[in-house]
Amino acid sequence: MKVTFLGTGTSQGVPVIGCDCEVCTSTNKKDKRLRTSIWVEAPEASIVIDSGPDFRYQMLRANVRKLDAIVFTHSHKDHIAGLDDVRAYNYFQQKAMEVYATMHTQDALRREFDYVFNNQGYPGIPQINLNTIHPDESFNINGVEILPIRVMHYHMEVLGFRINDFTYITDANYIAPKELNKIQGSKSFVLNALRHEPHISHYTLEEAVEIAKLVGAGNTYFTHISHQLGLHEEVNKGLPQGMQLAYDGLTLEL
Repeated sequence: MKVTFLGTGTSQGVPVIGCDCEVCTSTNKKDKRLRTSIWVEAPEASIVIDSGPDFRYQMLRANVRKLDAIVFTHSHKDHIAGLDDVRAYNYFQQKAMEVYATMHTQDALRREFDYVFNNQGYPGIPQINLNTIHPDESFNINGVEILPIRVMHYHMEVLGFRINDFTYITDANYIAPKELNKIQGSKSFVLNALRHEPHISHYTLEEAVEIAKLVGAGNTYFTHISHQLGLHEEVNKGLPQGMQLAYDGLTLEL
């Protein structure tokens, strides 16, 4: 299985519009971050987790020619806004896109993309088949088994996902012990780390490092990164062994 980081930035991306801080003006490509998303390539299926505002460009940049499904972590705009661009896959694959989401996220999709679901049959709209994720049950996409991990994003429940020995969690600031147990044994672990200063709904880098130590994965990658965290290379130097900042385009062979 291969995992590609399509985007590793927070909701505003990096650089932030109008900002001239050292991160936003950096010439290092690793300091350029689109909204958070990953592409999972398994022999059985090609799956993207979250289709944010940068979805179209991410698909072009990573050359994602085939896509079987999109899986959503939650309903915030920076994770769902690009869904309309599945139209290209509808055309070339000649079928509806399989979308996996909780009922809460499906409600948001129906609101945000009313024209897709209002049954008026307008030509050219995205063709989407909704599949319901039940947070306490694993689900299967063409033979790829996915286990939801329930985490909290302030007062909002968000899903992370475990696929074999790989676990992906974004937009979290609390993981209950029961859910943390589901992550144990992961060889590769991805977790959000927004910045150094405390935040109401995201882990700081220091908090994320402590969670990573509890999980004890061989390799940990931090994502959903703000320009406030600092320059990629400088922050990376201070991380414990086996931990690093993810960056757009990073590929893991699992």
